This record gives sequence, C-alpha cells and structure tokens, in this order.
Amino acid sequence: MRNVPEQTHEVLKVRAAAAGQSLSEYLLAQLNTLTATPSIEELTTRINSREPVELESSVSEIIREERDRAC
Repeated sequence: MRNVPEQTHEVLKVRAAAAGQSLSEYLLAQLNTLTATPSIEELTTRINSREPVELESSVSEIIREERDRAC
C-alpha cells in the first residue's frame, strides 16, 4: 500500500510483530475481518429488501406475555 503515514506504518508493524505475523499477514487478516462484517449501508439494504413480518399481536403484548411467563 502506498502513501501510508510513517506513524501508521510503525503502529502496524508493532501490532504484526506482537501477533507473531509479518506485516502482510497481519494486514490480510485485518482486511478479512473488516470485509466479514457488513457495513451499515449493506445492512440497511439487506433489511430493506426483506418482506415485513406480520405479527398476530403487538410487540408490547408479546413482551408482556414473555415477562409474565418468566415469573
């Protein structure tokens, strides 16, 4: 990667060494973690593409029933 500030590069090198990895291995693992989690925009799109759920009772009634059952 180009144009990485020196301070950022040093921090990443230290973290990679602490993880027992080369800088490339460390960055690849970080990128894999980053891309495994959807962004807010991706989540919003996914949620908006789903069909609405029709409930027989209101949410407050369902919660009240569950609380009553737990007692």
